[in-house]
Order: sequence, then C-alpha cells, then structure tokens
Amino acid sequence: MIQIEVGCTFEFEAARDTHAIVMVEPHFSEIGRVAETRFDITPHSASNVYLDQFANSCRRVNIAAGPAVMTFDAEVSAVEDPDPTVHGADEVAPADLPDDVLMFVLPSRYCESDRIADSVIQQFGHLAPGWSRVQAICDWVHGSVTFEYGASSPSYSAMDIFESRIGVCRDFTHLAIAMCRSLNIPARYVFGYLPDIGVPDPGTPMDFCAWMEVFLGHEWHTFDPRNNERRIGRTVIGRGRDAADVAMVTSFGPVLLNSMTVRALQKADV
Repeated sequence: MIQIEVGCTFEFEAARDTHAIVMVEPHFSEIGRVAETRFDITPHSASNVYLDQFANSCRRVNIAAGPAVMTFDAEVSAVEDPDPTVHGADEVAPADLPDDVLMFVLPSRYCESDRIADSVIQQFGHLAPGWSRVQAICDWVHGSVTFEYGASSPSYSAMDIFESRIGVCRDFTHLAIAMCRSLNIPARYVFGYLPDIGVPDPGTPMDFCAWMEVFLGHEWHTFDPRNNERRIGRTVIGRGRDAADVAMVTSFGPVLLNSMTVRALQKADV
C-alpha cells in the first residue's frame, strides 16, 4: 500500500451570505481508505455532511459575504497496482441489469445517447460485445477529441463535443458515456483526485479529474477516455449520471470562484 495526500483550496468572493453544497471529500465507498481528513472555511462557519442518492459525501456550508477560503485535506491509502483490467468482462443484457443500474443506460442532461445513437451503432455496433468494445470507444474518444483547457463551457454536452472534437476531461467522459449508453452498456460519471504516479509529469497544475465506470460482468469497471491508461491512486469524490449530479460547488446565490488549487501526491513526494 502507498499513502496519498489529497485536497484542495478554493478562494471565493460572495456578494452576500450564501448557502452552498460542496463536494470535495472522498465518496462514502472510499471511507475504508481514508486515514484522516480536515475541512476548514474562513470566515468560520458550521457545516454538516449528508449522503445523496449516489452515496456522495455532500457538505452543507454557509459562505460569508466577502472573501472566503475553503480548504480540504485528507490522507488516503491505495494499492500500488494500476486500475484492474478484466478483458473477459461481458456486457449484460438490459433484461438482466439490476434495478439500480438501469438509470445508467438512459440519456441524461450531458449525455444525450439517443442523439448520437445512429452514429455510434454504425461505428461500434459490429464489434464484439464486452470489454474490448468499451476500450474501442475510449480509444476513439481519446484519439478524436483534442484536450484543451478553456475550450468548452459548463453547458457543453456529449453532442457538443461529438461535433466540435475539443474539450476537457469531463467532456471526454461525457462523450464516452453517451456512446456506451447508445449500445445499452451502463456507464456512470466519476470525478475525483488522480495523482501522477508512474506517469510523466504533465507540466500543468494539478486538477480534479473525470473518468467513467462501466458495468460489465455484473461489476463496475474504471475506464479513462481522457488519459486512456490504467492509473494508480484514484480517489473517488463523486458518482452520478453525469456532471450535473456531482457539481463541486452548488451555491444558492452569487459566489465568484477566484482561484482553485488541487493536491494529489504520493506522501513520500510531499
């Protein structure tokens, strides 16, 4: 096992006292990996955590008018091995899907699988079902979409990226999810902390990362269309149908995000 330090710092400017929901803490399913956590907001405000329908840890907090700084830090353990690869994992027929998985076959706000279905079926429908077909989708998205910060907007959907072929990691993920769902393969959106362990330094500031989990062989498996490689040390923050279910900050009033710093480092490197 290795130890990883994850966390983030947000600097806000609020026009007035504003209530907000913040999602930056490890998902409930990660609790067994978390050794310690620290959440702080200045000016100080009481806060509480609840679990939403996807078992995401959501923190309710009041952001005071004026400048405010929110910080979260945690230490988590992780295996030294990359994401598992299960080449023999088969697709599950819709009739055999568990009830709670069915929603991840349906179109959603940012993953309009119904709108791109004809193109996806034409391109991938003839491939052998299972792991290799999902990987073929990831290969296509990774090779066809150009990554560029600032190239998309929070309103961009899978259809927008399918047409423009440029975006950030959430866009890669939305498009791959929509393609999987077009073939009746359940896929869900995931975001979290991803350290650069065992890969070259990208030379850019750390950021939150989005990837997807696909239901094959009656289990959820990690696929990453943005990086398109098995990675070490992922820590899940949120899961949902798409990014609409896992917003990092949902404020009930005008709050400006002035800066954001994300940390995800193997402890020996800190």
